[in-house]
Amino acid sequence: MRTLIRYAALAWMLAPSSAKAQFETFQDSVVQLYGVVMTADSLRGLPGASIIVKGSGRGTVSNYQGVFSIVVLKGEEIEFTSVGFKPKLTRIPRELEGNAFSVIQLMVTDTVYLPASIIKPRPTREQFERDFVNTPVPDDLIEVARQNTDLAKRRILSQSMPRDGRESINYTLARNAARYYSNGQLPPMNLMNPFAWNEFIRAWKRGDFKKK
Repeated sequence: MRTLIRYAALAWMLAPSSAKAQFETFQDSVVQLYGVVMTADSLRGLPGASIIVKGSGRGTVSNYQGVFSIVVLKGEEIEFTSVGFKPKLTRIPRELEGNAFSVIQLMVTDTVYLPASIIKPRPTREQFERDFVNTPVPDDLIEVARQNTDLAKRRILSQSMPRDGRESINYTLARNAARYYSNGQLPPMNLMNPFAWNEFIRAWKRGDFKKK
């Protein structure tokens, strides 16, 4: 029992120094990486380039002058990428002295060759009309077009579509006008108004009161 207590006391005494040594080791491995990303042909700053620490998910982007700054660890690989340029890899030296490292990364243009495409117009209008009419259309596409132009489906789609800006403004103005018309008194009753009944019957036939 006494031996166990001695070991526990010794571990408790050595724990702070071990944690301090680990912190000093980690602090020594941290590096402030900064630099500029430039084009290799014209030596212009490359804005919006991605600077990613490979395998960690950490990264940053260069500013409008191509300048960047990021905190990394010694021994990590830094990947530079930008649209239209070949990716580049840079490794932070493990034996780096100090906690700062600067780099000027030159990006080479990535040239992609696409197969040639030749676009020619139809020789005559008559030939275009003939080819357009005789172009085969799959039956499923014809069925989709027929369903989309059906009167019942167009009515359902029109009811489910939200109002645009003009319709919303007109609806709001109409409601405000009706409220201002009866301001300070009871609103008028439309039970005996034939125009209101006509509009109600039309809305009922259109299905405006059905649950959506």
